[in-house]
Amino acid sequence: MTDTLRVPDLDSLEADLVNRLLRQLKAKHGRNFLRSSLYDGKHALRRVSPIMPPEYYQLGIVLGWAGKAVDALARRCNLDGFVWVDGDLDSLGLDDFAAGNLLYSSLKSAMVSSLIHGPAFLINATGGENEPESLLLMQDALNATGEWNRRTRGLDALLSVTKWDDKGGVSAFVLYRPGLTVEAWKDDTREWQVRRVEHGLGMPVEPLVYKPRLGREFGQSRINRPMISLQERGIQTLIRLEGHMDVYSFPEFWLFGPGMEIFKNPDGSTRPSWQLQLARLKGIPDDPEQDDPRLARAEVQQFPAASPEPHLKALNAFAKLFAREASLPDSDVAISDTANATSAEAYEQSREGLIAEAEGAMDDWALPISRAVARGLAIQNGEPVVPDSFWGVAPKVRDPRFLSRSAAADAGAKVVGSVPWLGETEVGLELLGLNQSQIDRANSERRQAELRAARRLFSSRGPGVSSADGDQQP
Repeated sequence: MTDTLRVPDLDSLEADLVNRLLRQLKAKHGRNFLRSSLYDGKHALRRVSPIMPPEYYQLGIVLGWAGKAVDALARRCNLDGFVWVDGDLDSLGLDDFAAGNLLYSSLKSAMVSSLIHGPAFLINATGGENEPESLLLMQDALNATGEWNRRTRGLDALLSVTKWDDKGGVSAFVLYRPGLTVEAWKDDTREWQVRRVEHGLGMPVEPLVYKPRLGREFGQSRINRPMISLQERGIQTLIRLEGHMDVYSFPEFWLFGPGMEIFKNPDGSTRPSWQLQLARLKGIPDDPEQDDPRLARAEVQQFPAASPEPHLKALNAFAKLFAREASLPDSDVAISDTANATSAEAYEQSREGLIAEAEGAMDDWALPISRAVARGLAIQNGEPVVPDSFWGVAPKVRDPRFLSRSAAADAGAKVVGSVPWLGETEVGLELLGLNQSQIDRANSERRQAELRAARRLFSSRGPGVSSADGDQQP
């Protein structure tokens, strides 16, 4: 990354803002890249112990605990669609907007990025040629950063780097401000080109933040420092175990009689400490002042091989400590030495912390998601500003508990039994455990059945049949 960008067509305020945000992005890059590497399983330790051969650190031994912590939570954070109590979402073209932007899978990707880095960003834009009319773009914290306004509880600006060059420099970026979007890129001649677009949509960016708090409005990563420390200690234990397995299966020998020269290199220098530690043949010189110095002969003593069990116990302990930090059951990461939950209640209790984390994360994400979708629908419908009624669009969140169909149906039946008219609504069908696709099919089949019944009634009465009041029926 470069420290300073010089774009001739930016005014001084815009140039200062871009470079300030670029420096902020660079300052956070190291920690954000580390967390991405931990999630992707690409973080291997450098040499941390003088007694381990450097070859073992070149094996690239990694653990997937950090990825497990993120994915286990992300899989419990799901959208089942959107609702709008003030109108019909189909009339606004929600299906087209969702299909054009792969909305649900894209939002899931943004949620995962938010868990990895703390913030992710939802960006509304107008589509260009061969693009959907309304775009909902996603950026992670490796490529975008912004300035937070504590008074408005929103962003004053966002810098989104859309292209990097081979040297890590910026080749294209977009600066978002309330009512103004500034796009800049290098053309084929490596000269900067700038385009400005004014609009009435306010700030077209919504931060998707995990665990925000006062003083840290961009939240924190799911992969926190205790988790990083425990995973690195687990990897270090695995490296030691790997070295142990190369030697523990061989018996240990002690050679009595020779001098200390057997522990030195041919040039007289002392061998490295890791070679002495891992050597299975050790020599103890005799004392020539004793009655039987044994200088004329050597004696070999054999000792049983050491067990790797201490390394496995240490790894299991670190795994359980990691599970506590991540609100995961031990069986998800540790070498399981406990029985699995045998009842639905026990299973849910073992994941109570994870369920609470999922509920809290979806609470934090619901408002920015609803705002981004409302703004996207306004763009799709050609609205110069977002109508007030559109802000009522809200995400429909799936229960983070993995309930069985029978349990969901039993709970829903009790609610519908208490309020019978709910059974005639989509809400009632949801309570009974049906998903949106099943609800749509059920309603469609019901309408078709009613239409067939009406046709049979009409055909059975025939044309010209008199009604009860004597009028002729057509």
